[in-house]
Amino acid sequence: VLGTCMGKKVIAMQGRVHYYEGYSQRLITLPIRIMKRLGVKKVLLTNAAGGVNRSYEPGTLMVIRDHINYSGSNPLIGPNFEEDGPRFPDMSCVYDAGFRTCLREKAQENGIHLEEGVYMMFSGPNYETPAEVRMCRILGADAVGMSTACEGIAANHMGMKICGISCISNLACGMTEEPLSHEEVQATADRVAPLFKKLITASIVNIAESL
Repeated sequence: VLGTCMGKKVIAMQGRVHYYEGYSQRLITLPIRIMKRLGVKKVLLTNAAGGVNRSYEPGTLMVIRDHINYSGSNPLIGPNFEEDGPRFPDMSCVYDAGFRTCLREKAQENGIHLEEGVYMMFSGPNYETPAEVRMCRILGADAVGMSTACEGIAANHMGMKICGISCISNLACGMTEEPLSHEEVQATADRVAPLFKKLITASIVNIAESL
């Protein structure tokens, strides 16, 4: 969807294609590369994720500080096009610190609780096992999901500025006695949607006008 939000030109995706659907990561990040060619310089990535950090509760919003790509693949595998970016891109700061500051400030102004942490991507489509969740925590992850890291890699490769927000839709496997279900994820996402929308709308001008 192409339009404007708060007076700023925006391209918004209505969902995304996931790696677990059988596409290569090179293909599922094609929209990112198309957006760059259309003139987009800044990207806001969103997802629903399982909470690994024990202090998180379902409905928590987490700004992504960094990611761990544990999906088993990478969108940069294959021929490299120099007009997109270098063969071996630096990944020391994928998620822009200025964007994170902006989101935290706007969250505080609007009375929205916002955490900050590390997102870890698995391939899916099954939810992680309790042992895998314990591994995530040991490796430093705060949230786990099945997307986003690949888009972050592709956007960073092309020199785009990136921010990301996870909606903690459920506690990861083994952290509660209840089995995980997609219905729980959807219900939490629907409940938090108004807050999510409020935060994005409040932040978009600052993000668009930042250097």
